Amino acid sequence: MSAGHMAVTTPEPVREPVVRCETPQDECGVRDVLDRLGDKWSVYVVVELAGGVLRFKELQRRVHGGISQRMLTLTVRRLERDGLVKRTVYPTIPPQVEYELTELGHSLTHLIKSLADWSIEHRPAIAAARAAYDTAAAGTREGADGSR
Repeated sequence: MSAGHMAVTTPEPVREPVVRCETPQDECGVRDVLDRLGDKWSVYVVVELAGGVLRFKELQRRVHGGISQRMLTLTVRRLERDGLVKRTVYPTIPPQVEYELTELGHSLTHLIKSLADWSIEHRPAIAAARAAYDTAAAGTREGADGSR
């Protein structure tokens, strides 16, 4: 044994999972919610509607990334089906449609804000980890074929 390996190591403490399901098939209802909120547009729509009632075109303009009319329609329908968004149609010509968060939808905004705060706080560490990974991966690729 070398002098450098004389230190006593202790195992890392076991961390309990955030969510524990009884069976793998159970999924604790998490997958259903994550499927909705994990899509590309739902969180953006919830964030924009957190500020108040918006008409369809106004919502479309505010959503970052240039959401298409069709995708916005699908997204707000899904959020409405899940009880997060309320859709109001006014009998005008052309029909005026407004969207707003329900009480359930508003309760979600606190979680989204926490996630946004976490991402802002950890952005430098994530960028550093990515750079280190990319540098190490580039070195591995260069050495794999025998060239440099």
